[in-house]
Amino acid sequence: MKIQQTFSELRELAGMSVEQAATELGYSQSTVYRWERNEIMPKAPVMRTLEALTQFSARPKGVYHDTPFRFVDLFAGIGGLRIGFEGIGGHCVFTSEWDKYSQETYRRNFRDNHLPHGDVREFSEEPDLVPEHDLLLAGFPCQPFSIAGVSKKNSLGRPHGFLCDTQGTLFFDTAQIIAHHRPAAFVLENVKNLEGHDGGNTFATIKHVLENELGYHVQSRVINSSPWVPQKRERIFIVGFRDRSTFDLANLELPVEAEGPKLGSILDPHDTVDPKYTLTPRLWEYLQDYKAKHLAKGNGFGFSLFGPEDVARTLSARYYKDGSEILIAQPGNRPRRLTPRECARLMGFETAERPWHIPVSDTQAYRQFGNAVVVPVVEFLANAMKPYLASATKSKGQPGPTLSLGVDRRLLPIG
Repeated sequence: MKIQQTFSELRELAGMSVEQAATELGYSQSTVYRWERNEIMPKAPVMRTLEALTQFSARPKGVYHDTPFRFVDLFAGIGGLRIGFEGIGGHCVFTSEWDKYSQETYRRNFRDNHLPHGDVREFSEEPDLVPEHDLLLAGFPCQPFSIAGVSKKNSLGRPHGFLCDTQGTLFFDTAQIIAHHRPAAFVLENVKNLEGHDGGNTFATIKHVLENELGYHVQSRVINSSPWVPQKRERIFIVGFRDRSTFDLANLELPVEAEGPKLGSILDPHDTVDPKYTLTPRLWEYLQDYKAKHLAKGNGFGFSLFGPEDVARTLSARYYKDGSEILIAQPGNRPRRLTPRECARLMGFETAERPWHIPVSDTQAYRQFGNAVVVPVVEFLANAMKPYLASATKSKGQPGPTLSLGVDRRLLPIG
């Protein structure tokens, strides 16, 4: 399977503007803009030249072939997990993210000569298409599993296994790739509620597959982001090592939450924020009435107002709708939403040392940040894992026995 790269995608990978591409390729800007808009197709020699130029594109510091370990980034979103593990010397060799707008942001911020692929299910069906790797990262969506009974499986002549029961879910595709490549370690990330999803059955099935069927040593922990950023955002991290390790996720000493930063550290000055982020009179009236109605019923539903000394609630993917979970108070005016740039700081993507490019609309940016991981949390976890990854990647390990999946008879190594 070969991903078809457009002129625009190759130009971005080469780290060039349209004007620079025109100069480098020897064509007029008007012609290059027509290529950019897909009005006409450049000739094959132009594409080959552009592909060659991508070999000299700007790459994140420290990310070259001579790296301690290689990793893949599945369900990548805009690359929050990747940033953390690149920071300890890893090299990303494969990316999968189905959303085209997230792909656009990912390409703009990671110019390292491989484009994000789309639907991961195509690669779980042919896992050889995924490059070899030492570490697998995945923020797979939480989905319910339909657990079939052992007796039904037996009646169909199929060996029973919990991995069979996850077919049709995106965890199944993640497990397929882990089983095929047997990476030294993996890090999976999900919402806190994964532990209690479907009465705990979903999480129990995931752990059973990873531990008993794939043979990994698995740990999990819910971590709150407030020691690192001014936001209370709890996410579960599932860490697995192929070989037994002394890494202890449960006993990692986290920074003190009370000493974490406050919103003022990521907010722009009031007089510099575009007025379009201030709520309209009609929306502000609606949110106040909605909150008053629920307060009268004894419910806590409604907007939340914050100032510079506060720590925000969790930023959600629906933030673009009304911003109600995190409204910023403005003296003498109606409150406002966070700007996308402030969201980039709130999630830890943008720092003084790391600018973050936002090439999409505000609506898409809010969705992307609302679905993302908090980068400093991942950086903390990656640094804690660093010496254990170094030890784990010294040997590739040996494949174990195989497990039949029943319906399609593909074989998975375990143990």
